[in-house]
Amino acid sequence: MIRPQKQDVPMFVPNGRYQNFEVYNQLIGDAELLNAGDFGDSISAAHWRRNADVMTRYTDPDHHTISLYVNGGTGIKRQIGPDPLTGGGPGRCCLMPAHLTSDWVVNGEVELFHLYIPHSAWERAVVEAFDIEPNAVEVPEKTFFLDPLIEQTIRHAMLPLDWDAPADRMAMSSAGQMLMGHMLRSYSSKRDLEFRVRGGLSPQIRRRVFDFIEANLDQPLSLEQISAEAGLSPYHFARMFRQSVGEAPHKYVLRRRIEAAKQMLRDPARSVADIAHATGFSSQAHLTTRFSGFTGLTPAKFRSVAR
Repeated sequence: MIRPQKQDVPMFVPNGRYQNFEVYNQLIGDAELLNAGDFGDSISAAHWRRNADVMTRYTDPDHHTISLYVNGGTGIKRQIGPDPLTGGGPGRCCLMPAHLTSDWVVNGEVELFHLYIPHSAWERAVVEAFDIEPNAVEVPEKTFFLDPLIEQTIRHAMLPLDWDAPADRMAMSSAGQMLMGHMLRSYSSKRDLEFRVRGGLSPQIRRRVFDFIEANLDQPLSLEQISAEAGLSPYHFARMFRQSVGEAPHKYVLRRRIEAAKQMLRDPARSVADIAHATGFSSQAHLTTRFSGFTGLTPAKFRSVAR
């Protein structure tokens, strides 16, 4: 019998909806959880490091999982029949559909990213995107495949973010929704269907959305929350918002946070740490990183120039 190697105690303390998912719960026993979070009602994510020699079974999960091997994984095999499927390694993706039990032979080190999509959220997305019955759209299992969009989105638009910071959770929510849409368009049994097309947002809805964003810049906004203000699905809202405003919702929200921080920095009585908290950033360092990337100046330098 192969036994898992002993792992160090993870520094991340889990506390979220993701703890209800089968794939998560099978890994938590012999893998180190580096990070995890819930982003809106439809998306959860986990970042893992694992060094084990073990057989893992995911039994009838009630959620879909998109997996990326960030590093390692060459020793992992998908147990199907007498000949295990090989081909894992950095940059490889796996698509594990809901309600499909799967067995995996794990040998050696791997760093993993998982995106968890509850089946109920997937069914809702099918109706909103295609206006057809959810049971008409199936998700196939795919193992050890390459997908540059999935890999680049996870590596560059999700893993570098502060998952606990309100200012970054909007970007995580948007990236997760985009990956779910990509999964729907590129890998489902109805990928030949076209998404329903709509125009831009009306002036009244646009103003309501803008007001909601301004009133909640210190909060962990999600694409679902903002689209609900418009009475639209996240898919349609993101497209209509971009058409009306000229940029993606999460980029607009980040820009408004930075603009709010600029105004607060003109007040010498306010500390940078206080401003960071008021605009949804996790710390002064987090604000400095995003502010510098957006303006080319640190908050302290901007404050000096503004004076």
